[in-house]
Amino acid sequence: MTQDVERESGLAQQAAAEPGPDQPSSSLLTALQQEHPEWVSEIIRAFGETTLVVPRAQITEICAFLKTAPGLEFNFLSDVSGVDRGPEEEPRFEVNYHLFSTTKYHRLRLKVLLNEEDTHVATVTGIWRTANWHERETYDLFGVIFDGHPDLRRILLPDDWQGHALRKDFPLRGYEPYSLT
Repeated sequence: MTQDVERESGLAQQAAAEPGPDQPSSSLLTALQQEHPEWVSEIIRAFGETTLVVPRAQITEICAFLKTAPGLEFNFLSDVSGVDRGPEEEPRFEVNYHLFSTTKYHRLRLKVLLNEEDTHVATVTGIWRTANWHERETYDLFGVIFDGHPDLRRILLPDDWQGHALRKDFPLRGYEPYSLT
């Protein structure tokens, strides 16, 4: 199956790529990459969407910049979601932050990669209040721990639930006493 996916790491390749109609311009992303080269390890353009792979140690600094930077103004965090790539993959987990600018009408996804042994990433609740419930859901279902979160506890599953239901190594029928058989 052929997919229309470009992986870019150089500035020349980035400047040549055309964004989708609701994507930040290449010149803005190039400026971000030039101003803070340590922030962007990879730019992925697929299906009219732009994803920046960023280091977890700097996620709060990056998000604060993207929220307030002129021309970017990602003032709305629409979603935080987890991905379990499987126990055989390393890094195993992803945390995806879906950003939207209500003034510029463009979107951006940030991706943080986490190893199975260390599923910690800093909270962004101080930047966007909407992160509170999104981070709790990601914690509940994937086991990602958001350091500094004001109320990190289960949000969907019972407090005594064992494990994280959307991890790929979670048993399909669940654990006793929650089994339906």
